[in-house]
Amino acid sequence: MDEVSVVVAHSERATLRVGDVFLKVDTDQGRIDVEVEAMALAPVPTPQILWRRPPVLALAAVPGAALGRLGEPSTASPEAWAAAGAAIRTLHDAPLPPRPGRAGRSLDELAQELDGECEWLVTSGVLPADLVTHNRRVAEAALRPWAEVFTHGDLQVAHVFVDGDDITGIIDWSEAGRGDALYDLATLTLGHQEHLGDVVAGYGTGIDLDVIRAWWSLRSLLGVRWLVEHGFDPSSPGCEVDVLRSQM
Repeated sequence: MDEVSVVVAHSERATLRVGDVFLKVDTDQGRIDVEVEAMALAPVPTPQILWRRPPVLALAAVPGAALGRLGEPSTASPEAWAAAGAAIRTLHDAPLPPRPGRAGRSLDELAQELDGECEWLVTSGVLPADLVTHNRRVAEAALRPWAEVFTHGDLQVAHVFVDGDDITGIIDWSEAGRGDALYDLATLTLGHQEHLGDVVAGYGTGIDLDVIRAWWSLRSLLGVRWLVEHGFDPSSPGCEVDVLRSQM
């Protein structure tokens, strides 16, 4: 009998693996609706949906291995990173999906959330004030108008699977929708800045590297409290706090 392994689990949702089947348990069926809809529309490889019985969505495992993991060096080739860039460009060039996504929050919403998180990081003593202040200034470049595209919305490096130099699947679409293309590219390369050039080579034109760096700061500042409150350690080597320090 196949063993049950916990891929990720926190108070909002959990993902279990049983053999070649992933079981996503989420009491927020709106997130599952977004995921199912986005995978049907996305012009890139996505997991096969096996069945859905709320609150569970069953997906077939995609072949290959993750492009990398946050906090660990990636063993994938430069060609695989470039292929990821090309796949993201294909997604961004696709017709817009009907919903706004995580990468499509308004500038006012983002600025208010960012200010609130920066205040909490300093007053709670989680991060030094100078580190927060500097990264808040860097993040400002991301707070500008953008042309909406079809975004994944949570394009962590662990969500892109490769076999050799080929993309075999992109997983976890619950944050997908209309948003900023550079948010996706920044999320993919967060903690793997050395592969940004490879991703850009595959993606093509239209990339402002200063905005990519701004999103690295912005995403990290916004993520620290959530990670702490859900039992994760953003200060692990190579993770969000290290990304913020690297921006100094």
